[in-house]
Amino acid sequence: MKKLFCLLLAFILFSCNQKEKITKEKLSEKTHETELMSELYGSWVGDFVSENQHDDGQEMHVNKINISIKKITNSEVTGRCIVAGNNRPLTGRMTKKGNSVHFVLHEPGDDKNDGVFEFEIKNDTLLVGTWTANNPKKAVRIRSFSLTKKDFRYNPYVMLPSEGMYVDYQNPKVEKVAIVDEGDESENKDESEIEYENSSLYRIASESIMTINSSTQKLTESDLKNLKKIDLEILRNTIFARHGLTFKTKTVRQFFDQVEWYIPVSSDVYSQLTKIEKENIVILKRFEKYAEDNYDSFGR
Repeated sequence: MKKLFCLLLAFILFSCNQKEKITKEKLSEKTHETELMSELYGSWVGDFVSENQHDDGQEMHVNKINISIKKITNSEVTGRCIVAGNNRPLTGRMTKKGNSVHFVLHEPGDDKNDGVFEFEIKNDTLLVGTWTANNPKKAVRIRSFSLTKKDFRYNPYVMLPSEGMYVDYQNPKVEKVAIVDEGDESENKDESEIEYENSSLYRIASESIMTINSSTQKLTESDLKNLKKIDLEILRNTIFARHGLTFKTKTVRQFFDQVEWYIPVSSDVYSQLTKIEKENIVILKRFEKYAEDNYDSFGR
């Protein structure tokens, strides 16, 4: 009986070793597969667009997305999707047809916001496709994108563009304002007769955010004491934007997603900050605690 048991145990161990050997061989074959089209490797960057249908029309939401292709072989494609504070691995397959290369890449599926990217790269210059959520009940099920290849390089000297205004559309203050018709003598009306409407007021950044470089200039109290809270927030986040941080909040993304040099490449860049940047973040956060904002009427 003991001999039979030993023979059975030896057989089981042999079978396990054989399975392990086959698995390792398959893994080795996969690891040593010839890589293809390395010219497509790198960051593909552009707008990640969704359209929501409402009773009063369509509302468009745009985030900046980076689809990073890491490796292409005949059996598998790997990469990452970096957008709106998320940094997700991608795996899938590639097929080639004429001048177009077609990809179907899946996020892991262990997050409620995961989905599938399906896209083509045409003539090695333009990546166009759609993302579909795994969850069929998700409010925004499909998003589209059209991306171009861009190399990320940290540059402490890039500044926010001086064109236009930097308005915080995400956090308006709503006030009731009396409706006054031309020639209307409201001062003679009783309070109960006055009609009111809601008016949205917004925070607007000053020109300081385009002239102060929070990555190269050692900031002092005199530099910051007259700045608004929104100025301080933008100056602090510009440091992270230069390093390619993907921002989670819409409040921050609205200021950087449309900036040409900004490319989201990571969800954690703190270890890459310079000594000056780290010191500037500390003083900026200290001033943000006590700074105030003024709100202005400003239409979109």
